[in-house]
Amino acid sequence: ILKLSPAELRKARGHFQMVYQDPYSSLNPRMRVGQILAEALLVHGKCTRNMADAQVEQLLQRVELPAVVATRYPAHLSGGQRQRVVIARALALGPRVIVADEPVSALDVSVQAQILNLMQDLQEEVDVTWVCISHNLGVVRQIADRVAVMYLGRIVEEASVTRIFAQPLHPYTRALLASVPQPDPRRVMDIPPVQGDPPAATNIPPGCRFHPRCPIARSLCTREDPALAFGATDHEVACWAVTDTTRWSAS
Repeated sequence: ILKLSPAELRKARGHFQMVYQDPYSSLNPRMRVGQILAEALLVHGKCTRNMADAQVEQLLQRVELPAVVATRYPAHLSGGQRQRVVIARALALGPRVIVADEPVSALDVSVQAQILNLMQDLQEEVDVTWVCISHNLGVVRQIADRVAVMYLGRIVEEASVTRIFAQPLHPYTRALLASVPQPDPRRVMDIPPVQGDPPAATNIPPGCRFHPRCPIARSLCTREDPALAFGATDHEVACWAVTDTTRWSAS
């Protein structure tokens, strides 16, 4: 992308769209929904002004909103409706990839489920890839096919969602999953929580960046940064201790 000319980059932008965390702040409050959706189509030459209203209505139908929403301002919509409008705007250009940054964190729980179901349905209907960034492991488990766990901007583990939740290998991943609240008062956490705070991104520790907080760090971890390597079939992990099976007896 960085090597593209301005004209090439303008064309490429249509293939990559974004759904932001806060749907209200990502919509122009002075424009009606119909104008917001038509703007993307007109700027990228996807339709003429005469065709815009029909295209907008189709986009609203795709995200299960009535056509009358096109006449309303964002302030007149609920949080769930606004997020559907943001998704419709992202779909307007027929992208290959949509990056969704915490797409349901600003919504009520009941509305979250509706939006997640919509995202799953759209993935099948329009053949689009969702890259969902989330701290909510329940959301990740529901909608993801593949999961990449990041720590301080670095992927430390990557695998299918089934394998990540069934057999996490990296100590950070294990601690994250162990910290998920469970509706069982008798439950005892068999994995201690991660201690301390993450260092500043401007002061990355040498070696493995997780080693200052890692309960199984060894001297090698303080000197060399492990690369992603296969710890199991189609399961990559960046951890020097993964091959030491005695340390993972709880798996």
